[in-house]
Amino acid sequence: MPAGASVIGRRRGTGEQPRTAWRTPVTPRPVPVVDPDLAEYPARVLPGAVGALAGGAGVAGSAVAAWWAGLVPPEAVQAMGLPVLAGAEPGIPQLASLVGAAVVGLFGFAGLSRGRTERGWVLDLFGRYRGTIRRTGLMWVNPFLMRRRIDVRLRHWRSEPMAAVDANGVSLRVVVLVVWRVEDTARAVLGVEDHERYLQECVEAGLSRVLGQLPADMAGVSAAKDVEAVGDALTRIVAADAAAIGLEVFSAQPAQIEYAPEVAPGIQRRRIAALDAKYRDRFLSSVVDSVEDTVTQLTTRGLIELDEFERKALVKDLTVAFYTGHGDR
Repeated sequence: MPAGASVIGRRRGTGEQPRTAWRTPVTPRPVPVVDPDLAEYPARVLPGAVGALAGGAGVAGSAVAAWWAGLVPPEAVQAMGLPVLAGAEPGIPQLASLVGAAVVGLFGFAGLSRGRTERGWVLDLFGRYRGTIRRTGLMWVNPFLMRRRIDVRLRHWRSEPMAAVDANGVSLRVVVLVVWRVEDTARAVLGVEDHERYLQECVEAGLSRVLGQLPADMAGVSAAKDVEAVGDALTRIVAADAAAIGLEVFSAQPAQIEYAPEVAPGIQRRRIAALDAKYRDRFLSSVVDSVEDTVTQLTTRGLIELDEFERKALVKDLTVAFYTGHGDR
């Protein structure tokens, strides 16, 4: 077997039964726990029209305040058909009105946001969780809130070949396909530093735990025989670990299980030796049966009469002849 040759599915269709039964590990483990009060809830937002109207009103108010303070050039005032205010100057009331209108306009436009399908925003204010937005379309969000975008679509992740060992210490390389999605955005974003990296490490740890319970090769026959059983056990372990941070894992299935390159040649040589010994035993048994049938038919039909010495000599000659004849084929 070349380096990396697959060991999946060797028993299927062969009619052979595994020599040992494998069960899902039941060793109790501590369950990861995050802040129980950290749970997703909808954030308070306003329709986008409110922000647009506030922004427009702020712009209009700023223009009126600037005209009142005499900050608009007379040519522009005449062009807009407004009366020119004689002796207008920027006093405290005029400047306060201008600043207030500008703040309203800036506040209104700065809070406008566009929600997308299967995307969310996790909001927090000074480190405190303030809700999650899953709405679509134009909306107004408090611009003082920090927004963290998160993907809540159904996603899949195909891992790079990960190292693992079986119960006998045989090195393996495994590729896992994981189907998952974010269920609780608050825990996924705020409960862990990087939820995607956390999921990957959970898969790697769970894979080592599952494959470490069974040998991948026994007597030349693969005992990592039921890939679905391995996948079910891995899914349960990963789903339990990932649920603590708000991730829902639907499936974690081994897509490929291979011997590590450093052990694959040795496994191949051992299997070839086992097959060669098995073939030689069957071949020798067939030769012995043929010789026995031949001698029996010759003596029972009375074609020849042999004493013990002649019988042994004939058996020896026929065995050599049959063995040589089969070997030339």
